[in-house]
Amino acid sequence: MTEPISYPRLADYAEPKEFYDRGRGRAWQAAWLMVQSLGFAYWWFPRRLRPVVLRAFGATIGSGVVIRHRVRVQWPWKLVIGDDSWVGEECWLYNAGHLTIGSDVCLSQAVYVCCGDHDRSAADFHPREKAIVIEDGAWLATQCMILGGVTIGTGAVVGGRAIVTHDVKPGDTVRTGTTN
Repeated sequence: MTEPISYPRLADYAEPKEFYDRGRGRAWQAAWLMVQSLGFAYWWFPRRLRPVVLRAFGATIGSGVVIRHRVRVQWPWKLVIGDDSWVGEECWLYNAGHLTIGSDVCLSQAVYVCCGDHDRSAADFHPREKAIVIEDGAWLATQCMILGGVTIGTGAVVGGRAIVTHDVKPGDTVRTGTTN
């Protein structure tokens, strides 16, 4: 007879008071979510003001950064972007953990960067923060996904729709549909 497969029982899951370290109090979180949902992400919001707003909420944003419309940022105060980087339309920077994007980095349309996951082996299925670093000159092509704990090396290229679960060495290319 085989052992039963273990998995978390979501019916037993109770969200803890502090789900994970959001880095700011509830009022600050609410203010950011309101600003993001009422203006920041829309096409009519001036592109040159997006870095200004992110800085006002605690992000470190270099000069010449372009952030297109429909970009979602979970928590600006956990975000660092170097000079002259581009964040394309519909990108989602789910930075439950810290996210560092270097200079001259291009995130093409609909890139998903996920700085966290859940501990499937834990009875409470608790979340885990996992920092991501995208080094200078990297290019993340359309609709790729970068998962927590990963470093994308200097000048590396991640192909469209690729899913990256491990570090990418400087100058390497991750082809579409591979995990490195």
